[in-house]
Amino acid sequence: MGALWIAHVTVTDPDAYGKYAELAGPAIAKHGGAFIARGGRFVQLEGKERPRNVVAKFPSVEAAVACYNSSEYQEALSHARGASERELMVVETSE
Repeated sequence: MGALWIAHVTVTDPDAYGKYAELAGPAIAKHGGAFIARGGRFVQLEGKERPRNVVAKFPSVEAAVACYNSSEYQEALSHARGASERELMVVETSE
């Protein structure tokens, strides 16, 4: 089964977060992930609103978690810590 990596983000330091984005994309692609939504228009219907929302599709939950735990992604994430407030989840798809 496939999986979606869903991030809701408020960027607090655009320069540092830009470095995260620069490094995160290749790390995600290396693990089979592909962006299907990246900071586009949205409508918040419930919960806390975050101005940046990102969704990437992975071949499996395991692939998405392996990406998160990879040295490449952790290097990227070191730039996002302190530069953003985020929630990140992986959800298995029904397809």
